[in-house]
Amino acid sequence: AAAHIVKRINEFQPTAERPFVLGLPTGGTPLATYKALIELHKAGEVSFKHVVTFNMDEYVGLAADHPESYRSFMYNNFFNHIDIQEENINLLNGNTDDHEAECKRYEDKIKSYGKINLFMGGVGNDGHIAFNEPASSLSSRTRIKTLTEDTRIANSRFFDGDINQVPKYALTIGVGTLLDAQEIMILVTGHNKALALQAAVEGSVNHLWT
Repeated sequence: AAAHIVKRINEFQPTAERPFVLGLPTGGTPLATYKALIELHKAGEVSFKHVVTFNMDEYVGLAADHPESYRSFMYNNFFNHIDIQEENINLLNGNTDDHEAECKRYEDKIKSYGKINLFMGGVGNDGHIAFNEPASSLSSRTRIKTLTEDTRIANSRFFDGDINQVPKYALTIGVGTLLDAQEIMILVTGHNKALALQAAVEGSVNHLWT
């Protein structure tokens, strides 16, 4: 996955006026990819100086500097180790008073770049992408979503096993936002995601397996 991203960035030959736009996920699945990208960067194989990033989602109400915020995750596991410019990092703000305005701001910012060149994503056990839980509209845009009990239980492993510490809401790009990307690369690892992968490869396109 890392080699594919590097190939795409280098083929694009990004500049300040024409940056490469990259969509990014959080969670356990992309960690190995981030690690490999950092190594490739350190080896001089790729520069992120003219890469603009947009992350998929963020918890609502979790302090930006909380160790489990997706902002903290991205800086600790990726941004702090590469040459990306601070102003090119785009993250949803889960602590704003006006969630609707924040989601519109994010969509408008993506549109200002034309489109996302490559969106890397992961899937949950039930096949959800970002926080687009099952039954999300395939044309949905960035919005606030209520997290399912299953997702909160799965994510409680990051909160000392305490589901009460897991936020109940998140801001997330929509399925439609993702589908607008020029290229989408989904990472699927682990036997507990086998059903989701089977549904994606062998099943029909439907809103229960986003």
